[in-house]
Amino acid sequence: MAKSKVAAGNGKTQSDILRAPAEELYAEEIDALVLEDKHEKPPGWRMSARAVHTYICGGKAGKREITPKYIGHERLVEIAIATLVTDRALLLIGEPGTAKSWLSEHLAAAINRDSTKVVQGTAGTTEEHIRYTWNYAMLIAQGPSQEALIKSPIFRAMESGTLARFEEITRCASEVQDAMISLLSEKRISVPELETEVAARRGFSVIATANTRDRGVNDMSAALKRRFNIVVLPTPQTLETEIEIVRKRVAELATSLALRAEVPADEAIEKVVTIFRELRLGQTLDGKNKLKTPSGVLSTAEAISVLANSMALAGNFGSGKVTADDLAAGLQGSIVRDEEKDRTTWKEYLTNVLKKRGADWRPLFNACSEHNG
Repeated sequence: MAKSKVAAGNGKTQSDILRAPAEELYAEEIDALVLEDKHEKPPGWRMSARAVHTYICGGKAGKREITPKYIGHERLVEIAIATLVTDRALLLIGEPGTAKSWLSEHLAAAINRDSTKVVQGTAGTTEEHIRYTWNYAMLIAQGPSQEALIKSPIFRAMESGTLARFEEITRCASEVQDAMISLLSEKRISVPELETEVAARRGFSVIATANTRDRGVNDMSAALKRRFNIVVLPTPQTLETEIEIVRKRVAELATSLALRAEVPADEAIEKVVTIFRELRLGQTLDGKNKLKTPSGVLSTAEAISVLANSMALAGNFGSGKVTADDLAAGLQGSIVRDEEKDRTTWKEYLTNVLKKRGADWRPLFNACSEHNG
């Protein structure tokens, strides 16, 4: 397996890196797909569109098993990949925890073997983060020069004909978002200080993500939306699909974080996912009881976090096996965000739903009741 780019500069191995990029973690799968790929590759791509699809959704490359990175609607993945073959940018929209960033990273890893050209959208993101800035010490000493130019991830992607990622684009101010319009339309960056401009090479595109819960924060203009092909990623449609996603990601986290506990049993994962789905939907899975919904976002990603945190508790302060008390601690922190409102909502759910589910649920009900006071 290839060594991490981050590690290469400081003498550390990949095992020392807290979170290696996807192209490092799945280097062997990418190598196998590239080796077995017989289809035509778009300009600038390391593998064909079909091979990218296999990498994302799972399959085989020769005798090697390719693990699925995204579990959900394969047609949406096909649309996303096909968009990146054209000259249009891709916008992934969805609820928190619908794997927008995860899919974005893996698309870039498969297509370019580089998912690290990232702009993270925040209230503090400026136009310089999208275009370029300067090394001001060199600028004062020597004046504008190529050496003093600090290129943004999007600038570098245009130069190299690769993908750039723009996470949480709607978190940025409107004027920052609008800086993307000319870049996506003209496919070039002008540097007036050097009296030059850089035209994007073939293969350049942008994968942006946006959170539907952030609507109204900084809505994208119609002009900017027209530059993107929009793919909406839904929440997992069935309990079984969500359980599969959570089980896979928890096992991967347990390995990468070296958590000193056993991966929770399938029954424990099913219980956590069931609780999250019911509170998220505002009704029990059988549709018989209406429920109040808490203020927090009980996403699939949050369920994964609860189980990983439970493993950390069990590994460091318990027997190494996740118990009902470990799960209850994680659930309490995720569900009760607003102390006044959520505590009551959670208590009503425990009393009206969990308490009536029989002996298998009793240990978790008792532990959750104790934590909720």
